[in-house]
Amino acid sequence: MPLADIQYWVFDLDNTLYPRECQLFAQIDKLITAYVADVTGLEPIPARQLQKEFFGQYGTTLRGLMATRDIDPHHFLSKVHDIDYSPVKPDPALMAAIRALPGKKLIFTNADTKHAEAVIDRLGGNDVFDGIFDVVDADLEPKPFLGPYEKFLRDHHVEAKAAAMFEDMEKNLLTAHQLGMRTVHVVPSADFIDDSLEAFELERKDDHDHIHHVTDDLAGFLKPFAA
Repeated sequence: MPLADIQYWVFDLDNTLYPRECQLFAQIDKLITAYVADVTGLEPIPARQLQKEFFGQYGTTLRGLMATRDIDPHHFLSKVHDIDYSPVKPDPALMAAIRALPGKKLIFTNADTKHAEAVIDRLGGNDVFDGIFDVVDADLEPKPFLGPYEKFLRDHHVEAKAAAMFEDMEKNLLTAHQLGMRTVHVVPSADFIDDSLEAFELERKDDHDHIHHVTDDLAGFLKPFAA
């Protein structure tokens, strides 16, 4: 599935535009566990188990909490993104590679826009992206469900067959593939180890039909496609 004719470059945010190795999302993950514990009254270990069950069943822990508890989603988003962004280092090579791509460059994230803007600012990409589609824009329905993808395509006037999607979560690329998008699985380096992650969070299914490309070097992968 070649990418030379792509007109829309669609990027996930967390663990995609910055390396998983910087452990930024690990901060968010811990705050989500604390939030689940506070809402449910569970101890940390069972709260984390419930968090991962929600993630698997509902796409995000937020969606699971909304389905089973009376919570304010905006309060949740503000609490779990109250983090230290300094681990995200400027990445001029990646920002230059994305800036040089032909067509529109968009972010499609299950996080909120404030978090996305903070990450982009740290990366040095304030002039790079043409738009952000966040979980609030998706009416709080996350990837990998079909609704957010369809709304993203409509809102940003994206033709799926002329788009490529870059994601660290393999399951989120299945929906993109079904809609006709090209897919790129962005993975951590082969020697990356994090015992806090579930196996599905590091899955690499490059032999599946819905994974068209795999890379652990996003800047290097994108460089040949410069306009």
